[in-house]
Amino acid sequence: MFLAAAVPAVSGNRILDVGCGVGAAALCLAARVEECRVTGIERDRELVRLAGDNAVLNAMTQRFNAMTGDILTPPPRLEPGVFDHAMVNPPHLAAGTATPPPDPARAAAHVEGAADLAAWLRFALMMVRSKGTLTLVHRADRLEALMAQLNGRVGEIVVFPLWPGGDKPAKRVIIHARKGVATPTRLARGLVLHEVDGSYTAAADAVLREGKGLII
Repeated sequence: MFLAAAVPAVSGNRILDVGCGVGAAALCLAARVEECRVTGIERDRELVRLAGDNAVLNAMTQRFNAMTGDILTPPPRLEPGVFDHAMVNPPHLAAGTATPPPDPARAAAHVEGAADLAAWLRFALMMVRSKGTLTLVHRADRLEALMAQLNGRVGEIVVFPLWPGGDKPAKRVIIHARKGVATPTRLARGLVLHEVDGSYTAAADAVLREGKGLII
């Protein structure tokens, strides 16, 4: 939901959700931004079927559609350079750095396979138009790898930490970037998720319960 809230889409925009899963982030974005259109690509056919069911249940079939496809060999009907924004929640662990979960679907969602981080970012940027944006959520401890892949390819990079609360370090960051510009990188204040008692902060609750967007 925080990924969807961070996409700077407006009415009429076209958004690509790379690795859309069951469509949760795509549907959150479609609910927040009227008249935007979200296309999802997902390798797992069963997840694509569930995404379609979710679109029906949320009356979003005219605003969101998901297709089966591999980012290494994308479907021919997915035209490069036509999307205003791409949103990405790639597997957060590099291959060989962790023991994959026993469930194949969970393993694919958490650990990189044939498509590594570079492939995910390369595909997303290929699909976005000039001056379009890329928004992704990832582990804070892979920030160096993320910046290395983005350096020289995008500008207006914003690093937006998601702080757990208290004195805990950020485990996740949202990265926002724009294709075809050279604006310097900026470290944003980010968002504190929890109060001392563990409840959500008012700012986090506004995203989770009221469907508000994040100002990155």
